[in-house]
Amino acid sequence: MEELVGLLRIRVKKGINLARRDSLSSDPFVVITMGSQKLKTRTVENNCNPEWNEELTLAIRHPNESVNLIVYDKDTFTSHDKMGDAKIDIKPFLDVHKMGLEKLPDGTEIKRVVPTRDNYLAETSSIVSNNGKIFQNMILLLRNVECGEVEIQLEWIEIPGSMGL
Repeated sequence: MEELVGLLRIRVKKGINLARRDSLSSDPFVVITMGSQKLKTRTVENNCNPEWNEELTLAIRHPNESVNLIVYDKDTFTSHDKMGDAKIDIKPFLDVHKMGLEKLPDGTEIKRVVPTRDNYLAETSSIVSNNGKIFQNMILLLRNVECGEVEIQLEWIEIPGSMGL
């Protein structure tokens, strides 16, 4: 069995101006995948600005493996409609975490990550220290859809005895 490096907690906070896939609204849910891992949020019915506020945790074995986010509209009798996708670029977050800066004062901004064509960010994202942990808040611009963004937060969880980053 491969050694775990740690856990990545992804707080899926909310969707912003998601596409309508039903007559007046959508019934969105989020799926996060990394390798063979697949996690999903609950469905929020009739809402193009849903608030999930759910924590999904991935076991990280290969830090360079891509983390994908897809939003779907739940359909009961047909396959779910895709409402956009994004890749979550965790490399800047993991690079900061490797520096061991958890003991900085609360609210200290460690790094800013600016939007590029490759990182799916809708706006500049900050990596901050808070309560002895490092967090990254980001708003992802969904691709392959006419509109929509998803707000998430990343948190790294060390596993005692793991090989770490």
